[in-house]
Amino acid sequence: MHKKLIVTGSGFAGLSAACFMAKAGWDVTVLEKNAMPGGRARQLVADGFTFDMGPSWYWMPDVFDRFFAQFGKTTADYYTLQRLDPSYRVYRSHHYTDIPADYTALETLFEETEPGSAARLQQFLKEAAYKYRKGMQQLVYKPGLSVTEFADPALLIDLFKLDILGSMKKHVARFFKTEALQQLMEFPVLFLGALPEKIPALYSLMNYADIKGGTWYPQGGMYQVVQAMYSLALELGVQFRFNEAVQQLQTTGNKVTGVVTAQNIYTADAVIGAADYHHMETALLPPHQRSYSDAYWNSRVMAPGCLLYYIGLNKKLNNVLHHSLFFDTSFEIHGKEIYTNPQWPSNPLFYVSTTSVTDAGVAPGGCENLFFLVPVAAGLQGDTTALRDRYFDKIAARFEQHTGQSIRGNIIYKRSFAYTDFVEAYHAFKGNAYGLANTLLQTAILKPRCRSKKISNLFYTGQLTVPGPGVPPSLISGEVVAKEVLKVYGR
Repeated sequence: MHKKLIVTGSGFAGLSAACFMAKAGWDVTVLEKNAMPGGRARQLVADGFTFDMGPSWYWMPDVFDRFFAQFGKTTADYYTLQRLDPSYRVYRSHHYTDIPADYTALETLFEETEPGSAARLQQFLKEAAYKYRKGMQQLVYKPGLSVTEFADPALLIDLFKLDILGSMKKHVARFFKTEALQQLMEFPVLFLGALPEKIPALYSLMNYADIKGGTWYPQGGMYQVVQAMYSLALELGVQFRFNEAVQQLQTTGNKVTGVVTAQNIYTADAVIGAADYHHMETALLPPHQRSYSDAYWNSRVMAPGCLLYYIGLNKKLNNVLHHSLFFDTSFEIHGKEIYTNPQWPSNPLFYVSTTSVTDAGVAPGGCENLFFLVPVAAGLQGDTTALRDRYFDKIAARFEQHTGQSIRGNIIYKRSFAYTDFVEAYHAFKGNAYGLANTLLQTAILKPRCRSKKISNLFYTGQLTVPGPGVPPSLISGEVVAKEVLKVYGR
């Protein structure tokens, strides 16, 4: 008789875990509070427009390839990838820079910006490639349950070479002197949830992912990856129950004996929590069976929250790219307003994705699909309609100024998504969008454990546990936790 597993939540990590456990012969049921799979990567379809609600960057294609290969599949079995060139555009105060996908062209851009920097970029990326190989192909697959996982002498030498104790800011400054190049090289770590001076230099591996791995787009949007994993899970026999929010984990002794929703009570040999870790601990378990106290959670450094806007225009725009970063205001001030002195930002940096310039299918004919993202501190109060409207007006005005085209009079669809929506839709701790910041003191064994300290058959996966935030790490997180379950219970 097959062992039974319940997975709570169908984001990337939950889908990944479900697939690996079904492949191992388990009877897997996924419980999802929303009406579709995907979690933060859900899809919004309205008035002829199709929006990815969350993740919009496809980096580290090797991680996706590796995931599907373990099931005898390829990404091409499910979706078509296109490498974007230019990869993205960076707007500054009075000009913009397109970042070419071609490496030789990128070297030329660096050299024109800062003489001598092309050679230094080569050295920087040589070190980053080593970090990528060790970090993304070895370290991220460790479950972070014991310091003994890192006791291998060869690994200890690697850890020294991986520059874990140095900061990303100092590391970048060793190679590049101009502010423009420093900001360009620091930008990828903003998604990791802390200022570059707080992020370990290990994460220059993100620059390798950006420059060498490339920026890609799955035709139809990032939701095609969700659909692919969902289809694979169904092929493997996984059962899905949508619109079933988990209300309680029933326990007897130190085991979960029942997973309670409004509709059913499910029994299982093991449970993998792919929903928000903090919510599962504090809302579904009694205090004496929680691994972490309220004080612990409140002391965690969170990655940013987000103000998101999904915008449909009744016209096409000229000379816009798929990805654009608006670094036309103070990087330093906005960073401090997120991390040092959390507050609603005075004049924020922001990001825009215009998927319809790459994919005509995501907007009606003659229309444009825009996704705006403003990073903000997690847990800010005062998320009102008036506040959202005020920020949209600010960033739309800057968008219009830089592109030389009006948009506010051409909006035929608009929806915002912020703190209260993250809490309502995903039970997100402090309304976070990305999880825990990848600071040194929140890395590997210092993250919340992927196995409960109190409940023997309860495991966790996703952005609040190992290896951390982001789509590729979430795929890996599902694999890591599945291996831990199988270590305990076998196939």
